[in-house]
Amino acid sequence: METLASAMRRENRRSKAPSSSSATALASGRVPLVMAFLSCLAWLYVAGRLWQDAQTRAILSGLLEKSSGSAPKVLSVEDKLRNLGCKAIGRKIVESEMDLTKAKSEGYLWGNRTATLDSDKKQQLLAVIGVYTGFGSRLKRNVFRGSWMPRGDALKKLEEKGVVIRFVIGRSANRGDSLDRNIDDENRQTNDFLILESHEEAAEELPSKAKFFFSAAVETWDAEFYVKVEDNMNLDLAGLIEMLEGRRGSQGLYMGCMKSGFVISEEGQQWYEPDWWKFGDSKT
Repeated sequence: METLASAMRRENRRSKAPSSSSATALASGRVPLVMAFLSCLAWLYVAGRLWQDAQTRAILSGLLEKSSGSAPKVLSVEDKLRNLGCKAIGRKIVESEMDLTKAKSEGYLWGNRTATLDSDKKQQLLAVIGVYTGFGSRLKRNVFRGSWMPRGDALKKLEEKGVVIRFVIGRSANRGDSLDRNIDDENRQTNDFLILESHEEAAEELPSKAKFFFSAAVETWDAEFYVKVEDNMNLDLAGLIEMLEGRRGSQGLYMGCMKSGFVISEEGQQWYEPDWWKFGDSKT
C-alpha cells in the first residue's frame, strides 16, 4: 500500500517536470533577443563610422575647393612646350638687347640713315671733317677758328655747300666735372663740336676714339668722305675740297699718310706702338 511519503514524492516529480521544460523554452527565447540587440549595436557602430567618414570627406572637399583657386593648374605637354618657347624667345631678346647696347658702347652706331635721308630728301654731303682736340686745347681751337676753319654763319654756309667741320672730343673720366662743363659751354657758344658721349678722353684711348668718331659721323651725316684731322696741323681746306671733288663716286677709296721711320717701342713716347715687334726690328 502506497504511503503518504511516496505519494508526495510522486506528486513533486509531476510538478517539477513541466517547470523545467518551461525554463528551457524561456532560455531558448532569449537567444534571438540577444542576437538582435547585438546586431543593433553593430549596425549603429557601422552607421556611425560611415557618417564620420562622410563628414571627413565633406571637410576635405571644402578645403580642396578653397585651395583650388590658388593651386597651380596642371599644364599639358603643349602648354609646357609653349612656355619653354616663350622663355627661349625672351632670352634671345635679352641677349640681343645686350649685344646692341655693347655695340653702341663700343662705337658701332650704324642706323637706317639711308631711309631717313630719303624721306628728308637731303643731298649727300661731300665730306665730314673731324678735327681731333682735347680738354686743354682751347687755344688751338681758337687759332683754327681764326684761320682755316670758318666760324658762325660762314660754317653754316659751308655745311649747305656739303662740307661739315667739327671738333671731336670725348668725355672726362669723371663725368660732369669742370672739363665736361667747359666743353659744353664752349659748344653752346660755337656749335662746332662732335662730342662722343661713349668715349673717355685719354691718350691711351686714341684708337677707340677713331672708331667712335667714324661711327658717330656715319650715323649723323651721309657723306662721300669722312676725314680725320689732328689739331697740331693747319689744313688747306680749299685744296682738300678740290681734291675730294675730283674723286666723287670713287668706291672703297682710302687716302691717308702712313707714318714712316722708326717704330716707337718705348712705352710713354709719342706714337708708341704696343705691337712694335710685328714690324721687325724697332729701328727699321
